[in-house]
Amino acid sequence: MRILGIIPSRFASTRFPGKPLVDIGGKSMIQRVYEQVLKTGVLDAVVVATDDERIASELEQIGAAYVMTDPEHLNGTMRCAEVMSYPAFKDFDAVINIQGDEPFIHPEQIELVADTLALHTDGIATLVRRIADAEMYQNPNVVKAVLANTGRALYFSRAPLPHYRDGGFEAAWQHVGIYGYPRQVLLRLANLDSTPLEIAEGLEQLRWLEHDIDIYAAITEYDTHAVDTPEDLERLKRNFL
Repeated sequence: MRILGIIPSRFASTRFPGKPLVDIGGKSMIQRVYEQVLKTGVLDAVVVATDDERIASELEQIGAAYVMTDPEHLNGTMRCAEVMSYPAFKDFDAVINIQGDEPFIHPEQIELVADTLALHTDGIATLVRRIADAEMYQNPNVVKAVLANTGRALYFSRAPLPHYRDGGFEAAWQHVGIYGYPRQVLLRLANLDSTPLEIAEGLEQLRWLEHDIDIYAAITEYDTHAVDTPEDLERLKRNFL
């Protein structure tokens, strides 16, 4: 299986405009993500998918491969599907979609997604991480996953799930937003209509479940430390630099 690693990266983030270009210890965020992704041995090529010339200029300076994509895309999945539709990428069997705002992602996480993808060639691969903190469990910005014993996802939610009816908290799964898609599945995703649960929760993965596409999650011990806000960036700098 030939796997293409794609890093979607856009400038116009609602909560943190321009975050791919922010400085983190002398390197831009997108440079740090790109360098981390290159450390893995499971990808046959890596490209950044962007819609902004400022990001493209930074990528040229660091020698990173990139593809310009439609600025109207609503999410990284659609950006990945556009890249895979181009003749230059016709020989790749699958894609791993790596978030462009996780500058310290572990290469082992990408490898774990690739392993899961190899086991489930008709579905989507992703990761979860155990939540042991009641505050995270209650936080609507932390997406929770509910899984079958096989690792197949039953549901994703911003609500605290599973619900403990005695009011306590034992454990739950946090969804880690990295995805692996077989080519044929990814191209199908690009043509799916929105669904009620997706709209209600604001989670694109619920669209896939509602259209009967299986999602399988492997367990990671690592936190990816996504940067969604300037406050996240300052916290990351204090902890890693």
